[in-house]
Amino acid sequence: MSGTTQSKQAQSKHARRTGRGAAPANPPASGGGAAPARRPSGAKRFLESRLADWVLPLVLVAIIVAVWQAVCASGAVEEYVLPAPGDVLGKMFGDFGTFADQSVPTIVAIFVGFALAVVVALPIAVAMVYSAIVRRAIYPLLIIAQVVPKVAIAPLFIIWFGFGQLPKVLMVALICFFPVVIDSLVGFRAARPESLMLVRSMGASRWQAFWKVRWPWALPSIFAGVKVGITLAVVGAVVAEFVGADKGLGVLLITARGDMDSLTVFASIAWLTVIGFVLFVAVEALERILLPGKRGGRSHEASGSL
Repeated sequence: MSGTTQSKQAQSKHARRTGRGAAPANPPASGGGAAPARRPSGAKRFLESRLADWVLPLVLVAIIVAVWQAVCASGAVEEYVLPAPGDVLGKMFGDFGTFADQSVPTIVAIFVGFALAVVVALPIAVAMVYSAIVRRAIYPLLIIAQVVPKVAIAPLFIIWFGFGQLPKVLMVALICFFPVVIDSLVGFRAARPESLMLVRSMGASRWQAFWKVRWPWALPSIFAGVKVGITLAVVGAVVAEFVGADKGLGVLLITARGDMDSLTVFASIAWLTVIGFVLFVAVEALERILLPGKRGGRSHEASGSL
């Protein structure tokens, strides 16, 4: 009897050592198959979709416009203080010829000044990457040029270059220059040293290493600066037209303000907003074409996880 008991105890110890005969810690679900992965809810799939990038802002804008319209319809504010959004929209398209004519010099100043800023900023950023002397000499001047109020410089441009497109182009270029050059510098310096050493070890020259490694690596940062710059370009053009110009949306806005014509003021602001938004969307579309994989982490950003 005792021998049988000892034999059973020995078999039990052997089973515990080998793991045989032990009950699984997590028994499988009934049916013998693995539990199916949980699918994300419909709301989460919508937030992670590209459609949400357009639907959510449109819904918010619709709510703001509805509240704005309700406030104006209630008579809580006078029409000359806050015109109704329907009246502003009617003014925008009712005087389409006037606004379109005044938009041309503003848009030309935006495009030319912004292009000038990019053409000058990129070579300076490259020079600052490859030369510590250039970087230490130019960087403080960039900070000084950025902190000086642009409204204070605009009258000097009018005195030096007169009334016309040139002061507006220079003002736009000055405002756009800083974010483009700084973001480009950050992008160029962010290239991996091991990647640069690898291409150099394979016989590539310094400029070949730049085009093969530094330039592709810096493109996301360059586009970040360009997107900031294109929105500031609208501000630069309007600031220059405020100080002194004979034509443009800024001139129209100043004239309407002097006449207490709030409807034209709001319509001019709406036109400037549309121009800035269209330019920003165009730059972002170009970024998606040149950098198709840049938005790979968008679902993590949308869900709030890192």
